[in-house]
Amino acid sequence: MSKHGQTILVALRKMIASGELAGGERLMEVPTAERFGVSRMPVRMAFRTLEQEGLLVRHGGKGFQVRTLSVDDLTGAVEVRGVLEGLAARLCAERGLDAQAMATLVQCLDEGDALFAKGYITEQDLAAYHDLNVRLHQVIVAGSGNPAIAEALARNDHRPFASVSALAFDRDDMAREYRRFNYAHMQHHSLVDALRNGQGARAENIMREHANATLRYAEVFGAASTASGVQVISRGD
Repeated sequence: MSKHGQTILVALRKMIASGELAGGERLMEVPTAERFGVSRMPVRMAFRTLEQEGLLVRHGGKGFQVRTLSVDDLTGAVEVRGVLEGLAARLCAERGLDAQAMATLVQCLDEGDALFAKGYITEQDLAAYHDLNVRLHQVIVAGSGNPAIAEALARNDHRPFASVSALAFDRDDMAREYRRFNYAHMQHHSLVDALRNGQGARAENIMREHANATLRYAEVFGAASTASGVQVISRGD
């Protein structure tokens, strides 16, 4: 995707998350292109990606419509992800990870420790956390040795904000977000310890609980109509 396409994609995600683009609202290529001062092509590509992510649905034969997001939609998809990733973690622990995979996990832990050591986080820190978090989860899914898990996760990822690659936070309360993401990172440490020691049941439970941290998004999106500070980071395109 072009630079313009990426810029529009990120902007539209934020607008949907914050409620600026409300559920049911129509989106057309030409008005959107004029709004951003670009040609229709990057807008078309952004629309297609957002459709794949479950944020837009086609409206008749012309244009798209913003999908109405509910707390139940988000909660259900996150719970499914927790079950699938929990299974992956258990299989990883039982099979054992090779040296390269374990080294990647340890590197993710070290990078996260450096982010949270100063006692606060910035939006740039959360962008870095997003990247290390995606890498950590990818290693565990791949290490499970069960390709059906990755396939099921890919299907679930088409539900709005269900993917591990989509990270949402409230820029108006960064102190609370520091506590939330620091706690999630401590779960990473516990998870890697369980994997290193071959503790399958423990690894599965930690991973399923880890997914519950994402359920904080339900609070964010549930208040989207009044909280304009919602920010979304996603680089899974």
